Amino acid sequence: QVQLVESGGGLVQAGASLRLSCVLSGRTFSNYAMAWFRLHPGKERECVAALSRKSLDIFYEDAVKGRFIISRDNDKKTVFLQMNSLIPEDTAVYYCAATLGSGEYYYTRPEIYEYWGQGTQVTVSS
Repeated sequence: QVQLVESGGGLVQAGASLRLSCVLSGRTFSNYAMAWFRLHPGKERECVAALSRKSLDIFYEDAVKGRFIISRDNDKKTVFLQMNSLIPEDTAVYYCAATLGSGEYYYTRPEIYEYWGQGTQVTVSS
């Protein structure tokens, strides 16, 4: 059984940085495409960044391009989301997700992902 455990959320001021981490256990991490989603109150879950198995394909939502960086360490079974220049609009619950998928692709639709973390709150004050 795959388990995803996130960490790194918190309360910061606008302009600050945070680094989210998500550790996968129970299966071979390198077989999974990974992504970070976020959920704003009253809105649908949106894909912030996604990464293929070997990091050859990477996606960023327009709102975070140039500020967020997704990366993975297959040896540590961990996917990261480095969030820089945070703004209040980044306030949300952030979830990591994993899917076996196929090939060297990223995926942005939440229904594709089989496994989800518990979520970590990120709050950015103005």
